[in-house]
Amino acid sequence: MAYIQLNNKLPGITGLLENRLDTAAPIRALTQILLRGENTLTEMERELLATIVSHKNQCRYCTNAHAATVLALGGTPELLDKVYHDLENAPVSEKMKALLEIASQVQENGKAVRPEHIARAKKAGASDREIHDSVLIAALFCLYNRYVDGLGTYCPQDPAYYQKLASRLVTHGYDRPKNEMARQGEENFK
Repeated sequence: MAYIQLNNKLPGITGLLENRLDTAAPIRALTQILLRGENTLTEMERELLATIVSHKNQCRYCTNAHAATVLALGGTPELLDKVYHDLENAPVSEKMKALLEIASQVQENGKAVRPEHIARAKKAGASDREIHDSVLIAALFCLYNRYVDGLGTYCPQDPAYYQKLASRLVTHGYDRPKNEMARQGEENFK
């Protein structure tokens, strides 16, 4: 149960976004651009950035949602485990390791990103836009994580919930679901 009265019974960020459609619209739009818009980073790579930040922030809802999305995009549990616990040996490119490290530094504190982090990413082939978007994705997910946890939203325990959510995120992105979809989601959590 959330710390405040919401106008719906949806879990996590979904319930918060549906509670304030005016503030949700720009947040959803930015997320859609960053995670599903045209980019040289794949959707899975961008989801990994969201996931590592959520994991480091200990936001269970967002970690579960975006880890499930990584899996739905072809990732593996082993990939996620390495990204979380042994990044230097994760089965991703050197560029992606550098970008994930930058995202991890942003999660700690924006000023934790040092020139050597940027130099490593550039040496590995990251463009300025990829570095920019990695920092912005990390910052956005710090916002999401603090929003979800700061208001104590409901976090489903059933992995099937996150698989269904991931399927929607992969096929429809981060735009607001149709009212019917929102109502169906609410029915699952009464």
